[in-house]
Amino acid sequence: NQDKDKQFEIKEHKEKRSLTANSYCWVLIGKIAEVVGNTKEEVYREFIKNKGIYRVITIDEKASATFIKVWQQQGLGWVCETSETKIAGLVDIVAYYGTSSYNTKQMANFIDYVVQEAKELNIEVLPPDEIARLKSLWV
Repeated sequence: NQDKDKQFEIKEHKEKRSLTANSYCWVLIGKIAEVVGNTKEEVYREFIKNKGIYRVITIDEKASATFIKVWQQQGLGWVCETSETKIAGLVDIVAYYGTSSYNTKQMANFIDYVVQEAKELNIEVLPPDEIARLKSLWV
């Protein structure tokens, strides 16, 4: 017998991403920011736009500012870009998800991207086996 004032939810178990791997990702983003002369936040947002997970939403142009404001309040990596549509009064919003919402596979791909960008700037990175170990340490 279930109490009427309680709800229970059954979800598929998904491993959480490793804070160690996440921390290493931010270390590299910081080093990249120093090399390119930007803040680590700007570099992170740019990487989100380059490699991140997104959804395209077509919305009434009058409602777009509110949508963008609410979306971006979810966190640092929750970024939006807009573009015009062929339908008058509507606008397309590319809404990028922050890495806080990524599953382990998505985060591992994002970390691989950050590592590759660091290598291209001649920033020293951990050996591949150590990076793989960090990504495998899910908490």
